Amino acid sequence: MHTQPTDADVLIVGYGPVGQVLALQLAGRGWRVTVVERWRTGYPMPRAVAFDSEGARILAAAGIGARIGEIGEPSGDYTWENAAGQALLHIDVAERGRCGWPESTSMYQPALEAALVAQGAGLPELTVIRGEEAVAITDHGDRVDVTSHAPDGSRRVHSARWVVGCDGANSFVRRAIGTAMTDLGFSHDWLICDVVLHEERVFRPNNLQICDPHRPRTSVSAGPGHRRWEFMRAAGETVEELNTEESAWRLLKLFDVHPGNATLERFHVYSFAAKYAETWRSGRLLLAGDACHVMPPFAGQGMTAGFRDVTNLSWKLDAVLRGTAGEELLDSYPVERRPHAKHAIHMSVNLGRIICQTDPKAAADRDMVMLAAAERPVPAAAAQQRSPLQPLSGGLLDLGGKGRPVRPAGVLVPQGRVAAGERAGWFDEVVGEGFVLLSAEDAVAGLSEADREFLRRLGTRLVRVLAQGTDPRTAGEGEVVDTDGVYLPFLAETGSTAVLVRPDYYAFGGAADRAGLSRLVDGLRTGLGAPAVPSAV
Repeated sequence: MHTQPTDADVLIVGYGPVGQVLALQLAGRGWRVTVVERWRTGYPMPRAVAFDSEGARILAAAGIGARIGEIGEPSGDYTWENAAGQALLHIDVAERGRCGWPESTSMYQPALEAALVAQGAGLPELTVIRGEEAVAITDHGDRVDVTSHAPDGSRRVHSARWVVGCDGANSFVRRAIGTAMTDLGFSHDWLICDVVLHEERVFRPNNLQICDPHRPRTSVSAGPGHRRWEFMRAAGETVEELNTEESAWRLLKLFDVHPGNATLERFHVYSFAAKYAETWRSGRLLLAGDACHVMPPFAGQGMTAGFRDVTNLSWKLDAVLRGTAGEELLDSYPVERRPHAKHAIHMSVNLGRIICQTDPKAAADRDMVMLAAAERPVPAAAAQQRSPLQPLSGGLLDLGGKGRPVRPAGVLVPQGRVAAGERAGWFDEVVGEGFVLLSAEDAVAGLSEADREFLRRLGTRLVRVLAQGTDPRTAGEGEVVDTDGVYLPFLAETGSTAVLVRPDYYAFGGAADRAGLSRLVDGLRTGLGAPAVPSAV
């Protein structure tokens, strides 16, 4: 509950991709959003080079789905080779992942950010202040004051009901919270080279890790028309020796890349790290993205992890601001997201320890084991551990007696194409965003009037799925045809006749019958802790 007028409902510190997506998600829901960004212009060079299927779904919901084909391309295959050129691991990255979009998209980050910024420019509730650095934060309990410092020495104070730090690995908001960082102690120096080739070239594989103990190196797509090569600093080599244009060209020559056929847009030595913050929320201050977790690049999860953060957070902030949930709901944000991010960090570290091996004997042992393993099928359990797709393990979910999610609670609900009447497309486009009660039968008939009113107040979309092959013209109100055959199999696999889906696409829980559905809705009502009298936007 707020008692003082504020300049904004939410103030975001930092306007990189994660802050941009959060701004679109909140301003798109009608909330007054102010962004304070220390740099006058966006960073012109890429940092991340990929996002996954869930990341693409989030970007589409933010309004730039039509631009993804321009700024990115399906990542294609991914291979690890040893120094002798033998394939240690090969992955054919699916062109359709769980969320409908490619399992991985290689993208050019400056183009992505330009698309997000352009989308934000059309939102009247979004104010972006560039060139001012946040230098002080005061949490008054009912609002937060953020003081920014302009290059001319002037200062001004911005008030907001909530503040989210999306201000990167050196986060000022994180320092203001005062949280400790857990450091896994895995870090190496790599020279990154962002290159534009003068003529189009086909790379097979499109993404390659060379696990050479003398110099681990990487060649990957960085979006249409762009490539990135990375070279690990070798033993006995200084950062100063590696961080030169001469070194960049000398190493790029290993891939037949030279000044005669390519433009070197950037070279830079960076040190990756594996860390996460212990505290993600303190009072009215919250953290997201690199402000609360950083990870090595080997799983390609850094940017998508940030997108997951803000998608988890934005619907909860919306519910709290709207009055359909109590502030305690925000405590579920770190409970849900921190284990998820930690899994991605540990997975990245484990991959990195294999790739970055510089002991020749250990590398030879690794090669022998991986070459043998490459001949065997991967057990399903091992494949799951390798995947960043992890169900939520706690938080606002349908939990059983031991506090564990009751299947399918916590599962990322897949996306397929559906049709209704003359409309056809991805589920999110045809049905819309927000809470969804997905069912194989008329779920409304099993609900009490109080339950219906509660779901209506949340803006829940009641969707009955019709079997694949049904004529879409026969679909009635609230019905869609399961064109791709995704949803009815999902309901059947989870033993559910209905699944209550949160706005971040994760299942709150499932019900096998009408009694179970009433229990499920009641559990959500209790979990939200909604005040008795909601307020409107």
